[in-house]
Amino acid sequence: MSAHIDGSGDRRPTAGILALSMPYQVVAAVALAAAAVLACLHLAMVFLHVAPSNTVTKQHGQAVDDWIYPEFEQNWKLFAPNPLQQNVSVQVRAEVLSDRDGSRRTTGWIDLTAQDVDDIRGNVFPSHTQQNQLRRAIDWYGNAHDEEGRPKGMRGRLSEAYMRRIVLLRIEGAGARADVGGKVERIQLRRTARPVASPHWSTEKRSTESSSRQMPWWDITDADRSRTETSR
Repeated sequence: MSAHIDGSGDRRPTAGILALSMPYQVVAAVALAAAAVLACLHLAMVFLHVAPSNTVTKQHGQAVDDWIYPEFEQNWKLFAPNPLQQNVSVQVRAEVLSDRDGSRRTTGWIDLTAQDVDDIRGNVFPSHTQQNQLRRAIDWYGNAHDEEGRPKGMRGRLSEAYMRRIVLLRIEGAGARADVGGKVERIQLRRTARPVASPHWSTEKRSTESSSRQMPWWDITDADRSRTETSR
């Protein structure tokens, strides 16, 4: 804290930016201004993403999508007239080049959703990643592919790359949630949906039989690994 002399000759203490020397005041002001501009830009992008189609989004829709996806995607299903009524889990198996003897093998199915559930159960403050990353990623993948599993343009291909990055972070290398003991060369995902049973007071009849859908095998590329290493 420093002080300055007012018109009456009294010395009054100053704090915050004013307590800094002039060069540091300039740096702090520029940093605050840049943060404010970035915050305003982000809010504007989110607004354009959720707003109805308009002139700006028609002309610059790709730029908005590039900013939002995949980390900042907005989803309002909690307030939808028909909320989610099923539990979705994601499993993966991998073709691995063994670190021990150089052989290739295929792992069993690894339940990625169960890993998140274990981390959340009993955790007073579970992270956003534990609660939503995998769930939102598989939901995005489904919306970005047609009934035959073909990607719908760039969003579909981007959703596949995002899923590969998530899986690699969890099953390969130091710190992996389920280390498979080698270099992952290919992966295959399986999505299992289990409908939630109707409450006992409801007259609605709903099947609780689970259904599974396997996705195609994906080759792991050097680009997948370089992005994964950056995320660690």
